[in-house]
Amino acid sequence: MSNRQKDYQAHETAVIDEGCSIGAGTRIWHFTHIMPDCVIGENCNLGQNVVVSPGVILGRNVKVQNNVSIYTGVICEDDVFLGPSMVFTNIVNPRSAVVRKDHYVRTLVGKGATIGANATIVCGNDIGAWSFIGAGAVITKAVKPYALMVGNPARQVGWMSEYGHRLRFSE
Repeated sequence: MSNRQKDYQAHETAVIDEGCSIGAGTRIWHFTHIMPDCVIGENCNLGQNVVVSPGVILGRNVKVQNNVSIYTGVICEDDVFLGPSMVFTNIVNPRSAVVRKDHYVRTLVGKGATIGANATIVCGNDIGAWSFIGAGAVITKAVKPYALMVGNPARQVGWMSEYGHRLRFSE
């Protein structure tokens, strides 16, 4: 990893477009593309083959694992974890022949949320703070804070603590 700028590190194969903002202490790995007009907070880690599209906002200490594309309309608050190959969408009804660049739908990922490997987040469904989306889950509705979501379509099967432990309640 080589320094492209004094306050963050980027691998020599990373492409960082002009007009983006990258916070101090952030690390950007192999073959990652950071597009203009995005904001990446301090102490983030963007794995190999990540794409951050224009207008995306990542808070502080966001961890993005390999092969994740973060499309325009996505906002991740502080301490979010995006697992390997998870997927965001940003158009509800995409068609190759129909241009819908003015119809991007916002998705907010709340503070401390975890999205597991290969999960899919359908745009417009906010992810609550400290929630936990299991690997491979498909989110088709808003997720409550601290909710544990699994399956396709995802359903809530429990609650998670801020430390990533499943909560058990006695009756």
